[in-house]
Amino acid sequence: MTPTVQLGNEHLAHFREKGWLRLDAITTPEEVERLRVIFDRLFAERAGWKQGKSFDLVGAVDEGKAALLPQILNPVEFAPELADTHFRGKAFAIATRLLGEGTVPWFEHAIFKPAHIGAPTPWHQDEAHRYDPGVEYAQVSIWMPLQPATVENGCMSYISGSHLGPVLEHRSLGGDPKKAALECIDDFDRSSAEPCELPPGGAAIHHCRTLHSAGANTTGEPRRAYVLAFRGATRTAPEQRMFPWLEGKRTAATERAEAWENRGGVFGKAARGVASFARRATRRLRRTIRG
Repeated sequence: MTPTVQLGNEHLAHFREKGWLRLDAITTPEEVERLRVIFDRLFAERAGWKQGKSFDLVGAVDEGKAALLPQILNPVEFAPELADTHFRGKAFAIATRLLGEGTVPWFEHAIFKPAHIGAPTPWHQDEAHRYDPGVEYAQVSIWMPLQPATVENGCMSYISGSHLGPVLEHRSLGGDPKKAALECIDDFDRSSAEPCELPPGGAAIHHCRTLHSAGANTTGEPRRAYVLAFRGATRTAPEQRMFPWLEGKRTAATERAEAWENRGGVFGKAARGVASFARRATRRLRRTIRG
């Protein structure tokens, strides 16, 4: 039976005050099991590696070491069955309740913290990754574990109320622009962090300015998480904001993505553009037929 997830006024008040929210269930145990099988296959195949969509957040694999924090950006591109899940439908309804009319799916990613060696995710704000000058919008991320999420295997932790302040100063992890991860280097009270342990299929929801991190995986089982991000209605920004820590950032995944995009030269790119347009048109037609 699919969980009925409805955010009441107390949920909204908590999110507005704290910048994050915890839910015990957002999908079914059966779907969690199915997603776990899909995730294990995608990571075993390194799906999206050539396209630059698969990468190690902390960069170890590009240094010839075992991947410490592998992720896949937009895994639905490599497992189309992910497009039709209870999780996706419930997450969109929750995001719309939090962000209002005009909310749209923005991106998604799959995260895998290997047993014993899974690296911590550094403290950061999601908005610090944003490169879209001249545009403002709110954003929420909905993080769902595919097994229990505990302090020992790297559950999410939050600094409540941090979403009410500005985007703090960040840098590439360890000051290395070749690493995908950002870390907050501004002053904040880490001792106030609140861990958010969850059962499989639960959800941790946070605002794009909420400071958060996730610890290392010290257990004997991998920790998997599925994240769906949603964007609220956009508006023109009063100033062309640029984050200095994004200047000069160039990862190995970026280079792979560029090589993949440019394969076949001009004619190859043109052919892929036509094919992409046809796929989008087909999906729109199918949605129209379904009513």
